[in-house]
Amino acid sequence: MTVPTVFKSALIMPSIKKPDLDSTDPRSYRPISNLSVVSKLLELIVFRQLYSYLSAADLLPRLQSAYRTHHSTKRAVLKVLTDILYAVDDGDLSVLALLDLSAAFDTVDYEILLTRLKVSFGISGAALD
Repeated sequence: MTVPTVFKSALIMPSIKKPDLDSTDPRSYRPISNLSVVSKLLELIVFRQLYSYLSAADLLPRLQSAYRTHHSTKRAVLKVLTDILYAVDDGDLSVLALLDLSAAFDTVDYEILLTRLKVSFGISGAALD
């Protein structure tokens, strides 16, 4: 499948990463791409096909909450809290380390991402292209 060039164009608007950052510094912003309706529909169709494949092949981590129906952040927090409480009840030590990954996708290496999709998830051909 080839995506027509017109579907690849977007209106790019700057959005500040965090309210407390310096609004005069260009590094405080991330680009937000506003795609056309047709592009968004195409993205939804591809997402549904890919999600269906990953689910059927059991390639999604069981505890992944993002991008899954009936897997909210509340559920993830409850799972972590439950695990901590069970550990404390068993007399074990519990430590919780949190990471702020809000800007993680600002640094994605797309060659590594494409290789990972191919090798780890078996995605190839037109879907990978």
